[in-house]
Amino acid sequence: MLETPPIWFLALAFLGAIGPLVFIHEFGHYIVGRWFGIGAETFSIGFGREVAGWTDKRGTRWKVGWLPLGGYVRFTGDMNPASMGQDLDKLSPDLRARSFHAKPVWQRALVVFAGPAANFLLAILIFAAFIAVNGAPRTPAVVAAVMPGSPAAAIGLVKGDRVVGIDGREIRRFDDLADYSRLRPGEEVVITVERAGRSFTASTRLASVTEADRFGQTYRVGRLGIATGERVFEPVPPLQLIPEAAGITWSTIENTSVGLWQIITGRRPLEELGGPIKMAQVAGQVASIGWFEFVQLIAFFSINLGFINLLPVPMLDGGHLALYAVEATRRKPLGAQAQEWLFRGGFAALMTLMLVATLNDLSSVGLWQTLGRLLG
Repeated sequence: MLETPPIWFLALAFLGAIGPLVFIHEFGHYIVGRWFGIGAETFSIGFGREVAGWTDKRGTRWKVGWLPLGGYVRFTGDMNPASMGQDLDKLSPDLRARSFHAKPVWQRALVVFAGPAANFLLAILIFAAFIAVNGAPRTPAVVAAVMPGSPAAAIGLVKGDRVVGIDGREIRRFDDLADYSRLRPGEEVVITVERAGRSFTASTRLASVTEADRFGQTYRVGRLGIATGERVFEPVPPLQLIPEAAGITWSTIENTSVGLWQIITGRRPLEELGGPIKMAQVAGQVASIGWFEFVQLIAFFSINLGFINLLPVPMLDGGHLALYAVEATRRKPLGAQAQEWLFRGGFAALMTLMLVATLNDLSSVGLWQTLGRLLG
């Protein structure tokens, strides 16, 4: 078992991962806003008091805040980093022309969506680069061995069987089957199998297995109980690199949404929800393994950042998009008071979520156990 790196290394790895991702996210907002002629007053990486910064020739203040847990672009006409608008009638004609809130709703929606889209695009480019170098995973879901007493053994799977579907979902490669099973420990599934040119279906309950990574952290995962042959990577033509990488990105988004929904519905414990401390721990551990693994982790972090920001929660990009959808339907925005209450509720929800995630993080690093020993 590997030792967890020191705290300073975890902090550096976290900043090395999250800093560029926040910049990419906010630059997506910024550059699309520029295309639509929207002025930007502030481009900030981090929150709180400014640590360093400069003002460009367009009057945009580029700065770094002392709290590196996000960032924002404050466009002309915004009252605050949450992009709540000022009264347009109080702005001069020049400021009104460059104001974010004076633009058509479709332009504002594209500016907001551009942040998450930039994170997804970064992940696609990283995956495409890896596929160009190593090839794409193509290990077929063909049974090489069946674990005794496993769900696969219970439904009579034998060597040479090929799993082609699970719960109506097509399985083209072993990774598809593994990803689907991993998120559903102890759940009933329907397996579609091909054997000697004929197909059949069978229902079984996936095993719930507790696994430990190389740093000793444990995770509960689902397993069907089959082994496959040697892992296969196939070369991909240059024109197929982006579609292949986009498919991996979409699959990751699907898995993330399933995991979040399982936590919301109680199928997974709330303790599995992690926050910044957990991210720093994972970033440091993966960075200590190697650059290849660390860059791959950055791609997954980027997808998660884009996904979380698209959740329909006020204060997040998804909350803004939901309000714009209401505005497009009603042909007018919600009233200022209604928006203010929604943003307050969204802020409270985010702070509650952050508190729960932080408490989980502190538990995962053994703080409560240490305090118990000291106080005992």
